[in-house]
Amino acid sequence: MAGFFIAGSEKYEMSEFLDFDKQSGLITAVVQEATSGRVLMVGYMNREAFDRTVSTGHVTFFSRSRQKLWTKGESSGHYLNLKSIAADCDGDALLIQAEAIGPGVCHAGYNSCFYRTLQDGSWVETEPRVYDPDAVYGAKQ
Repeated sequence: MAGFFIAGSEKYEMSEFLDFDKQSGLITAVVQEATSGRVLMVGYMNREAFDRTVSTGHVTFFSRSRQKLWTKGESSGHYLNLKSIAADCDGDALLIQAEAIGPGVCHAGYNSCFYRTLQDGSWVETEPRVYDPDAVYGAKQ
């Protein structure tokens, strides 16, 4: 990931292709488990988060609520190790393939943040918790 990516016969500087301006400095980042293809979570990256992800190999996001960078796993140890990054045709969304380290990715204790399924008009939890979030993050006060 050393500064360039090749799309067909065209080669772009990483920062030249991505459109951080369209969504107020952010790009949507869909994270997919590299081996299974399962979607694990969706986050947002600013340019600094993207650059840190590429340089460190740990998926890093920009928290819209806290207005700061955060690396997935920095408090839980449940890191997302970068395997590949693809950009959509407009350069305003990323598909990140990663290896999930730890028992789950979701801060609520599940393998994926997509653990609810709409069934007969109601949201149903369709998978079990794989870890206790209070034990990892501390009990909510």
